Amino acid sequence: MSQPQAPRPGKLFLSILSAKWELFQEELASMLQLRFGETDYISPFIPFTETDYYNRELGTPICRRILTFRPLVALDRLAEIKLLTNELETRFSRGTNRIFNLDPGLLTLERLVLASGKNFTHRIYLGRGIWADLTLVFVQGDWVDLPWTFPDYASEKLKAHLRAIRYDYYLQLKAENLL
Repeated sequence: MSQPQAPRPGKLFLSILSAKWELFQEELASMLQLRFGETDYISPFIPFTETDYYNRELGTPICRRILTFRPLVALDRLAEIKLLTNELETRFSRGTNRIFNLDPGLLTLERLVLASGKNFTHRIYLGRGIWADLTLVFVQGDWVDLPWTFPDYASEKLKAHLRAIRYDYYLQLKAENLL
């Protein structure tokens, strides 16, 4: 029989999509650091061209930034984190439209799990209206797509960032004697 035990904490991952960065970037960065701690990875702007799903709401051209935060996070906090990011999206909204989309997730050595407010066949319910989406798995030295992986997360441009983040996370785990 297996003995239940708490898993290692994960690296808080946040993807931000927007076409109007000048309206919120500095204020949002401060609010995120207050809630989640110091950022330790900030990507350059990455053009978001894989779909036009967000164009009507967010405008164009949409760019993504990826952020991670220094404090590691217990894996069972993902729903709470998603609810906080939803609150921030609402706070900055203009009328009924968001000006950015925040996608939080947790990166571990084995996987990237994103939080969602939408059910789907492969998603696991976490509670409070939030689902866990197993987005990518790390197998034989690289990130591997799954049949439901969103095209942007399956792209090499995002996987390159995720490889760097995973390596930094590995070094952090070693430094904190969590391996």
